[in-house]
Amino acid sequence: MFLPRVNPTRFHPLLPSRLFSTSTAAPLQQYFTDNHPPIKPWPKRLFPKRLVSMITQQQNIDLALQIFLYAGKSHPGGFTHNYDTYHSILFKLSRARAFDPIESLMKQLRNSYPPIKCGENLFIDLLRNYGLAGRFESSIRIFLRIPDYNVKRSVRSLNTLLNVLIQNRRFDLVHSMFKNSKESFGITPNIFTCNLLVKALCKKNDVESAYKVLDEIPEMGLVPNLVTYTTILGGYVARGDMEAGERVLGEMLDRGWEPDATTYTVLMDGYCKLGRFSEAAKVMDDMERNGIEANEVTYGVMIRGLCKERKAGEARNMFDEMLERSFMPDSSLCCKVIDALCEDGKVDEACSLWRKMLKNNCMPDNVLLSTLIHWLCREGRVKEARELFDEFERGSIPSLLTYNTLISGMCEKGELTEAGRLWDDMVERKCKPNAFTYNVLIEGLCKKGNVKEGVRVLEEMLENGCFPNKTTFLILFEGLQESGKEEDAVKVVSMAVMSGKVDRECWELFLRKFAGELDKGVVVLEELLHEVYVS
Repeated sequence: MFLPRVNPTRFHPLLPSRLFSTSTAAPLQQYFTDNHPPIKPWPKRLFPKRLVSMITQQQNIDLALQIFLYAGKSHPGGFTHNYDTYHSILFKLSRARAFDPIESLMKQLRNSYPPIKCGENLFIDLLRNYGLAGRFESSIRIFLRIPDYNVKRSVRSLNTLLNVLIQNRRFDLVHSMFKNSKESFGITPNIFTCNLLVKALCKKNDVESAYKVLDEIPEMGLVPNLVTYTTILGGYVARGDMEAGERVLGEMLDRGWEPDATTYTVLMDGYCKLGRFSEAAKVMDDMERNGIEANEVTYGVMIRGLCKERKAGEARNMFDEMLERSFMPDSSLCCKVIDALCEDGKVDEACSLWRKMLKNNCMPDNVLLSTLIHWLCREGRVKEARELFDEFERGSIPSLLTYNTLISGMCEKGELTEAGRLWDDMVERKCKPNAFTYNVLIEGLCKKGNVKEGVRVLEEMLENGCFPNKTTFLILFEGLQESGKEEDAVKVVSMAVMSGKVDRECWELFLRKFAGELDKGVVVLEELLHEVYVS
């Protein structure tokens, strides 16, 4: 039998003295301000349902906790917390990853008098939220201590914990918890539990063991379902064994299970990753012939695969079909198609696709716009790129990425006046330039032979608290060399050193720059170090 019992003492090392963390619990008193209400107006009459609403709607986590504590300690006329109020604050804190006060609140809940009857949902939420934060050890401790709150653990909390362990890639622990479920925890696994075990084994690339579980599920009085088969199919596909994947699909059909869109999509994804598009297309045809409609994930898998293989025309056709079926492609997929078209020299077609997307109510996106602007600028069509930018700006707020892409394209084509206007527009909109923005402007000025203005931009960069990088100085050194003013490099370095904004890479560059002539290098270094000490 593949599922032998394991000694429950295996779990003892997972139980340090603290319940939810290895650090000391934060005293709740430190979060309690004074006897004045944390928000105004404070309700004269307070009921648990009202307090839950106040905590849930409060955006400030600290304030939410203060509301909870003030209600229990200082509400005029008195107030007694119940399970719902504790659940609301604990969920709020754990969801926001504000874990410090949770242990003290849990201790307070456990010691409450009269005792508060808790429900399992509270612990399921904590298990999930600790797991999402990567704190799977705390999730295990919470699960093991559920009975301390007079709550009976059920298969729901076990399944939640197994899912947390999978998310955190602790596949070995999934197997151990599963084998101990009945003897140690009094929980009988259901088919969802078995599916989670199968998933963990497949993620571990132990598909053979997962297949054994498939055979043993009936011995547990359960029936493997579509998810079980699809997960094992996905395990074989992930290792590129498409023949085994097809066998699992055949077995699924033989046992009377009708594959759904997810099953077919997993198989198609495997073929696409191997570049076997004719077979992926055949799977898609089989799916539609069997009355299963492709969904946005199905289209996404095919389109990404086609883009990867530089089949831009086919990707575009499938993308059009996706739009015609009213599916909303995400920004990442749109960028893939536009990149594929532009790399194939079809920039006009990419622009046409952008227009079509807007007509289909696909929201314009900064990443997508930046991709299109990049390709237009590469084609020398800076004016069209600016028009596209202006059109986007009328309804949306351009990001730094979008500004940088267009400024870079303008500088590359020598349109520095236009780049300067766009820079001013960006600053006016409170969008702060970064090192990349400064670098492309400095490079544009140096290419035009205006190194002096490039140095002035560096000065402005330093004044605005933006750290120059190795690229900044390489651009300026090359510009100074080409303009016959290489001796000014020392002044550039001196300016940077005086600002205190020089990282290790830049120092290494300076040392290499001035190490050519030993005597000169020593003098320059002495000057620089003297300036550092004086400043």
